[in-house]
Amino acid sequence: MPMKHTDPTTALMEHLPLETELPCSADELRPRGGRANEIRTTLQEEIESGTLPPGAPLDERALATRFQVSRTPVREALQQLAARDLVRIAPRQGVSVSRLSVSQVRSIMESVGELEALCAKLAARRVDEPLRHQLDEAVQRCQDAAVQGGMAEYAIANSFFHETIYTGSRNPYLAELIRNARRQIQRYRIRDFHTKAQISKSLQEHLKVARAIQEGDESLASHTMLLHVPAGSTGFSEFLARMPSSFFDTESNDL
Repeated sequence: MPMKHTDPTTALMEHLPLETELPCSADELRPRGGRANEIRTTLQEEIESGTLPPGAPLDERALATRFQVSRTPVREALQQLAARDLVRIAPRQGVSVSRLSVSQVRSIMESVGELEALCAKLAARRVDEPLRHQLDEAVQRCQDAAVQGGMAEYAIANSFFHETIYTGSRNPYLAELIRNARRQIQRYRIRDFHTKAQISKSLQEHLKVARAIQEGDESLASHTMLLHVPAGSTGFSEFLARMPSSFFDTESNDL
């Protein structure tokens, strides 16, 4: 009877202890790029919320320690953020959160103002009883946050109010345009509700916008919403006065 020949590698594997066969960590079992995507998502949220302000340095080694990974997924995450213009990678200068120029901020805020005004106009044109009740609820949430809460609570109520109008416009494409633009500018609006006076002013403007939409007055709804967004000369000047100059890119050519 012929002898059975066994491959040396196979024979070796058969005699290895079971616990040494798959020395893989949980991170290594994740899909390729999965950890980098998680890191990118976390950093993106922190940048867009202003937790990581414009110009803040991002050190690869510190981030690797924070997320308990090697520097490779951190580097991949930073490259993804750079592709989204959220971070700047400069030779011999390192990585930092991207800064916009004053003219870029003004342009984005002007766009948001016009889009929000159009959204309010469409909501007034298409208003029905459910939307009227939803606007009452949204305004009430703003009032409760203004009286009982603080900056964070009012910011949440403010987002709910605007989202109510986006839904009421029945134009999801327009709503998504506004959300995308707001995400770009949000890190520059972290001081919108730092004082009671700011919150009170915002609440009064919400009341005017809501009433105009509920009455079906397209022109007034559009006008009051346009005044609500600080894109005009006076409103934008007040906005700039609240921002540290270090938040802005001085290398770009302002218009």
